[in-house]
Amino acid sequence: MNYRDCGAQASTMASQEFLLQMDEVIDVDEVVVWRITPLFADWIASPQNFFLRNAVIDAESTVLELGCGVSAIVGLALAPRIGTYLATDQDYVSKILRLNLESNMINIEGPKKHRSKTKTTPSSPSSHKASKLKFLALDWETDAVESLPALLAPEKDSKKPKVDVVLACDCIYNESLIRPFTRTCEDLCRLADATPTNNPTICIIAQQLRSPDVFEAWLIAFMRSFRVWRVPYNLLSDGLKENSGYVVHVGILRSNLEI
Repeated sequence: MNYRDCGAQASTMASQEFLLQMDEVIDVDEVVVWRITPLFADWIASPQNFFLRNAVIDAESTVLELGCGVSAIVGLALAPRIGTYLATDQDYVSKILRLNLESNMINIEGPKKHRSKTKTTPSSPSSHKASKLKFLALDWETDAVESLPALLAPEKDSKKPKVDVVLACDCIYNESLIRPFTRTCEDLCRLADATPTNNPTICIIAQQLRSPDVFEAWLIAFMRSFRVWRVPYNLLSDGLKENSGYVVHVGILRSNLEI
């Protein structure tokens, strides 16, 4: 995928203090991203992705990403194919994120914090794409997911708003993140009740396999609340397949399966 074509070629970092000197990150035109991020963005936004082929993700879907980072590559790749993309991260990310998007002639809509009133940026040739992408400040440890519904459009047949898909790309790299991450996923999946006519929220989680201990601790914690499946390698793109050091899991809240 050519990220410039899909709007995801953020070209200028506004602050060098965000550059990470680690083996797991790469520098794409001066924007540092985790190595798995462009690979995951390519895969999740591809028309051949089985979530898109089977309309699990479609033109009306609301997708929320946890830990979008300052580049928002995944959101910029996937937003044109869906209804609404909510990129979330801690509040300090928003300034650099907006600057990077503006430097590539991409406008972003949405409040700085999810407690504020929604503000819309001026229209531009990219306004249609931009209107699908919003940034919300969300700290897994301090912010309540319950305040998000006011910013989500309710479904036509329900008074409760719903996130169709929760995405996370390389968000768990130490054990201190496991509990707040898992709790946030649980809360997002409970925003709307799953019914026979209202499909449950699914979580799609991509990870680089660094520490076996951290990965095992996350998987044990996550499986307490979620039914979890590893995406088979034959359904992944080449860069994510076996021996790549990356893995993608799908989770559905256990209580949402008991309907």
